[in-house]
Amino acid sequence: MELDHLAVAADTLDAAVAHVEESLGVPMQPGGSHAVFGTHNRLLGLADGLYLEAIAIDPAATPQRSPRWFDLDRRQGSARITNWICRCADLAAALAAAPEGAGEIVDLQRGNLSWQMAVPEDGILPLDNMFPALMQWHSPHPAAALTQHGCTLRRLHLSHTDSTALAQALPLRDARVEIHHGPAAFEAEFDTPHGPRVLR
Repeated sequence: MELDHLAVAADTLDAAVAHVEESLGVPMQPGGSHAVFGTHNRLLGLADGLYLEAIAIDPAATPQRSPRWFDLDRRQGSARITNWICRCADLAAALAAAPEGAGEIVDLQRGNLSWQMAVPEDGILPLDNMFPALMQWHSPHPAAALTQHGCTLRRLHLSHTDSTALAQALPLRDARVEIHHGPAAFEAEFDTPHGPRVLR
């Protein structure tokens, strides 16, 4: 399991994009639409093969599957990081070892990108959505095609009231990922062309 990308959600895609751009001081790039879940996105390339995704419900689309991924149907409040996504070499095996409720495998495609993602039946990932969404790429990784704007993820802070359970559930060894005790929330620290910045 490896860190793949972070998802920032809002009521509208414009609001999610504005939150990222104002926080980091760099522009996001066009993304596309996800017909299965009726969502659309924009992207920001990061160093080390990572990227940021701004995502929201597409008001012009009718989802083929409901509830939507990333718990978007229940999402409320201001734009914020709502999920992190980890890629696996063998999604079925990773899912078998994951906590109950981590999802079932869904085949997805957007343009020339194809992948599988584990999506919970109710859209809600374990541990109050703090467990990562698991995925497996079946096409070249999108980060390679994204313009770099000099942004590097330095730390990803995960908070949860049962931080021990979250730590025990994660077969991930990444020095950038830190787990803390507290209300469920994300905070990401970046190096940017404008100096250190924080995205929540």
